[in-house]
Amino acid sequence: MMKRLSKRRLARRVLAVAAVLAGLALTPARAGVEVRIDKSSQRMAVSVDGTMRYSWPVSTGRSGYGTPSGVFQPTMMARRWFSRKYYNSPMPHAIFFYHGFAIHGTYDLARLGGPASHGCVRLHPSNAATLFALVARQRGNTRIVISN
Repeated sequence: MMKRLSKRRLARRVLAVAAVLAGLALTPARAGVEVRIDKSSQRMAVSVDGTMRYSWPVSTGRSGYGTPSGVFQPTMMARRWFSRKYYNSPMPHAIFFYHGFAIHGTYDLARLGGPASHGCVRLHPSNAATLFALVARQRGNTRIVISN
């Protein structure tokens, strides 16, 4: 009788450990890259694996050209892109996230930190290149959060 109980206990422990390991395997990984854009402060904060890495000034949509708020994922990426809608304007390191809206570099550096775009999120070209490289490595694991 004593051997039977210890075998049962061993079997229960093995099942408990297996259940815990299975639960860990099904737990979603933390977001690889999280891009937070605050339209009221005109700032972008970039976290990688939960650790804050960058904080940059941006320009979002000026009056009459709002930048959408919400939670998005990249839908398309292009190192070199030119706006078909706005005078063939250059959009280096474009990360599209909602219809024609994108995060991209700008050469209008004097306007960074204030609303200036037709709805896209503009940032310094070197910062756009850094962000583009991060997102390219973890595209399926990137979250873009835009708030007021």
